[in-house]
Formats: sequence, C-alpha cells, structure tokens
Amino acid sequence: MQDQITWRLPRSYAEVEGWFYGKDQAVLDWLLRRQERLEPHGDLLELGSYLGKSAILIGGHRRPGETFTVCDLFGSEPSDAANQTENTRSYATLTRRAFEGNYLAFHAESPIVVQAPTDQITHHVAAGSCRVVHIDASHLWEHVRGDIEAARLLLRADGLVVCDDYRSEHTPGVAAAVWTAVADGGLRPICITGNKFYGTWGDPKPVQDELVEWLRSHSPNLAQYQDVLGHPLVRVCRWHKPPLPTLAPLNPPEDDEPAQGARLAASARSRWARPRNVVVDLLPPVVTRGLRRVRKGLR
Repeated sequence: MQDQITWRLPRSYAEVEGWFYGKDQAVLDWLLRRQERLEPHGDLLELGSYLGKSAILIGGHRRPGETFTVCDLFGSEPSDAANQTENTRSYATLTRRAFEGNYLAFHAESPIVVQAPTDQITHHVAAGSCRVVHIDASHLWEHVRGDIEAARLLLRADGLVVCDDYRSEHTPGVAAAVWTAVADGGLRPICITGNKFYGTWGDPKPVQDELVEWLRSHSPNLAQYQDVLGHPLVRVCRWHKPPLPTLAPLNPPEDDEPAQGARLAASARSRWARPRNVVVDLLPPVVTRGLRRVRKGLR
C-alpha cells in the first residue's frame, strides 16, 4: 500500500493534494492568527493528515516553544476491520514519505509524527496542552466520538477543535459524533462552513464577534447567525474569493527529478542534527540519494 503513490515535490501549495478548500484555509488561518495575537502559547495537533495540505497551514502557525504533532496510520494496519475497509477504499495510495516530503517543501522542520491509530494520541500528547486540534481521520462514528473526546482532554479550556466532514452524505458518523458532543458533551459551536465545524469547550462569543466583524468586512452577506441545540453559531456563507494565506515552498523545485532531489537536500542541511525532522528511508529514492550526498559532503 505504501509504495503505490506517485509523488513529486510540490511547486505550489495548490499542487498539494487534499480536500482543504479555500474558505476553510481562510477561516482556520484567521482563527490561528487570532490565537497568536490574543492567547498564550499552546501546542498544535492534527488527527488524520493525508498528504499534509492542512498540516502545512497549521504548521506555519507554530510559535517558538510550541509543538506540532500529527497522528495518522500512513498506510499501516488499522485497529479494526471496519476501519481497515474504509482505509483501503479511501486512502490506498497514502504514504508517510509523501506527507513528509510535502511538509518539508514548505517548512524547515517536520512535525512530530505519531504513526498509529488516533485512539493512541493521549499517550503521546499531554492533557490540557493544546490550543488547536484538527480532526480529519476516520469517518466512523465510534472513532470520531473518541477523537472528539481526546480533543476535549488535550485542549486547554479555551482551545479550538476543528472537525472535517461533519455534514457530508458519505460521513453520517461524523455528523452524529459532532452534534452529540454539542448536545451532551459541552462542545459549543463557533462557526460552520460547508466542510468543517469549528468549536470550543470555552466561551465562543468573543471569537464569534470578531469573526463576524472580519467576515463582514469582506462582504456583508458572508456571516449568518443560526441557533442549534440552544447554541448560537456563525454560518460562513458562500465565498467566491476568500483571502488565502500565503504558503510558498521554501525552494520551488524544477521540472527534472535530480534538481528536485538536490533542492530538498540543500534545504535539509540544517536538519541532520535532529533525527525527527527527516526520515530518509521514507522519502522517494531520488530525494534520498540527494540527501545522502549532502550528508556525506557535510562530514
């Protein structure tokens, strides 16, 4: 499974595959910037990373002293038969080396990678340490319920949880888990888009007030208040040209593969002292050869 993917270094953020659309890029970027402006440091966590499109954006908001952790099976065996069926059908080409290659094209250091089922994440991340948790792993109700409960445990009181696919027709388990958490688990919605639910176990009103002001500064019709289960939430309406965050590769690759390998190798010079940052065996062979040549030259 891990060797079926065809991968090349991205020349732009748009080339990174994934279902992380412009409106959510703009909203999540704004929410993370607000945290950086008003809130103390806290760690970042993503459950389910696919090829790294959302992780690249989240990792761009990691401040000094903060930790960014991603947890994904990356093609390893799921913990139960139902999850294995979904994993095989939806992510048969998923590989960790493609995720790390994409991420390192945009950032000098990789996140901490936990290659395991997401129900193991509480063994790797401290309770109350996170300011944001992005959930985009299994779509099965029992797993999403567990991921949301893990987020509640790992987030600080005012932390942000983001749940993907909370309303798609092929992911009813996600919808059931999200709205059950709102009805019975103390989760309070901040806003929704067509693809993601944004919430907190803290007070959502200060965030909502600023968010609506920001949205309406772009268009008066972008924000709509609704009430669900006794909680006000902000619906982010259709947005044709959202202000996308600036995400550019550190060293845009050329068309030929040797140049791609050499460029990634050059960008890795400062990372050899950190074993976590580059896992050479998981990178494409052409990149691995380039990295090894650089490493030999540094000795």
